[in-house]
Amino acid sequence: MLFSIFSYSLPLLLVSKLFFGLVSASEGRSGSEDLEANKKHIVFLSGDEEYRSEEALPLMAQIMEKHGFRCTVLFSVDKDGFVDPRVQSSLTNPEAMDSADALVLFLRFRCWDDRTMRMFESAVHRGVPIIGIRTTTHPFRFPKNSSWFKYSFNATLATGWEKGFGREVMGESWIAHHGKHKKEGTRTFIEESHRDHPILNGVGTMFSKTDVYRANPDPEKSAVLMRGGVTASLEPSSELVSAKNAPMQPLSWVRSYKNGGGTTNRVFTTTMGSSVDFEQASFRRMIANAIFWGLEMEVLEELGVSYEGLYEPTDYGFSKFKKKKYPEEFFPKKKRL
Repeated sequence: MLFSIFSYSLPLLLVSKLFFGLVSASEGRSGSEDLEANKKHIVFLSGDEEYRSEEALPLMAQIMEKHGFRCTVLFSVDKDGFVDPRVQSSLTNPEAMDSADALVLFLRFRCWDDRTMRMFESAVHRGVPIIGIRTTTHPFRFPKNSSWFKYSFNATLATGWEKGFGREVMGESWIAHHGKHKKEGTRTFIEESHRDHPILNGVGTMFSKTDVYRANPDPEKSAVLMRGGVTASLEPSSELVSAKNAPMQPLSWVRSYKNGGGTTNRVFTTTMGSSVDFEQASFRRMIANAIFWGLEMEVLEELGVSYEGLYEPTDYGFSKFKKKKYPEEFFPKKKRL
């Protein structure tokens, strides 16, 4: 089963590579070939400059394919077809969104063209579930004279979407770093009132070297599942910073959003997340659970989130992305025997 990641704008060399089947999440998998496909199509949209979404989402797509989903991963690329998250106007193969049953977003300050935005808006208006990771609280940045300015993180009240798609749909926009960036980490704490929520099935305590974001989702519209405790350092064993944890900031939440198309989206948002966080089984499990929940499918008490091949994520930071690599090179590789 191949990932549809190529774009009409990619060079012939890359298209030919993809045509001959070099990009497949099924590389190295075992046992999943016997699964009957559930026919649901998950489209993963990567595009952030700092937290290596282009590394994390191909891994998550491989995992979800093992559960019978059809998966497509979209990337930001430069004019030569190399992955470059700094190209905020780029998204490969936006047509994939036309058949999406769920969207997984790991985006920051994108400014796609009209055609791509219309496809994105159409998917949202169909009522597909939306799963947002880390910087997806501020996924778009458009100039004020753009017809898409209301999607922008700095959209004004006059647009009808103050603080843009992040606040309107995901439940929160960019506010500030609550923990000290690259100095204070995050330890997770489940909200007791929602401990039995299916998205938390099999999810244990997690630690992240990314700091806690300030967040204040409307309690009338969102249910907080998890809070983030600010830690004194980036060591998992470090103490909590008491002055910053009274109260702890919301870290993961769910909500229902009645969209402009007259349908309703199930939405899950977490402000935790970097490619390194996906090394934790609990984090992968939370994202997988959120996809099942969003699609109104049963979230099992036991759900495999293992992966085959090598996953060697890059630590977060601007301009730390792997240069001169085509999209297919970001899928986990087979281990050499």
